[in-house]
Amino acid sequence: MFFCIFAAKSSPIESIMRKLYARIFVAALAFSPLGAAAQETDIEAPEGYKLVFHDEFDLPDGSQPNPEIWSSSARRHSAWNRFIKDDPSVVYIEDGALVCRAVKNTDPSDDVDMITGARETKDKFYFTYGIVEVRLKTIRHKGNFPAAWMMPQPPTETWPNAGEIDIFETIDNQQRAWHTVHTNWTYNMGNKGNSSYNEWMDVDDWHVYGLDWSEEEIQWTVDGEVVGHYEKSPNDYPLECGQWPFTKPFYIILNQSVGMGTWAANPDLDFTYETRFDYVRVYQRDETGIRDVRNSKASCGDDVIYDLQGRSLMERPQQGVCIVNGKKVVG
Repeated sequence: MFFCIFAAKSSPIESIMRKLYARIFVAALAFSPLGAAAQETDIEAPEGYKLVFHDEFDLPDGSQPNPEIWSSSARRHSAWNRFIKDDPSVVYIEDGALVCRAVKNTDPSDDVDMITGARETKDKFYFTYGIVEVRLKTIRHKGNFPAAWMMPQPPTETWPNAGEIDIFETIDNQQRAWHTVHTNWTYNMGNKGNSSYNEWMDVDDWHVYGLDWSEEEIQWTVDGEVVGHYEKSPNDYPLECGQWPFTKPFYIILNQSVGMGTWAANPDLDFTYETRFDYVRVYQRDETGIRDVRNSKASCGDDVIYDLQGRSLMERPQQGVCIVNGKKVVG
């Protein structure tokens, strides 16, 4: 199912050149909310799938990630978001990658110890079912707590009833990658079997962390190899208790955060934490069409419109067949 991917550690120049050769219309990234996903591309999809979204972060050094795809996550009170700030010192493009950092706060008007970088696709890109791939690396250090993960697109139930899917997490100095789902069944009711996996991983080198999400199962992969899975229960009682809330659109979050002394340790305020995200790609099955996908420009009113090749349309064609809100429509 999975194609050959480049996971070896590479220099910044090699990374940029590799990605330049991987597609034809890189310049479209600056103008399309889907990156180049609506253009011709040489990115090879897994067999039976088509590419519906990607961002290769191939913008000039110092740029902010495409605002038509990404927004800053909000500062709240959880460990991962308590220090978030929309500041170019903690989120920026460099060497063909999205850089998210956590650094000591030097602004006396902002009463927090650190500021951290996070970007998400909420309200701009979300989808139901498909393969997600995120190529990233981080710097191991006490208090480190980065993640690539997914949350349900609002409106939705409160956490964890609506679900959470963690594609990748690591903490502190661990050479270990974590992959987890949270639901009412797993979190509040304590049924954690098959809901979390981890393996030894040199997380400070480049790796592709993946997720294959279908109607019946979630599989986690690292460099194309399956490392864990979470299945929909065949029994009514677990389903009634929220064992499988993964039937609605989710959006993507990329962030660098720091621990608070519970799971990950308290941060080292004098250390610069950093995670680099080389690309994000989403594929969906050919036979299901482009379903439950939303982006900020490929819409006409409340409709999301694609042709049969998966290219976004601004309006419904007068003749022929297109896909409107996940359903085939004859013009």
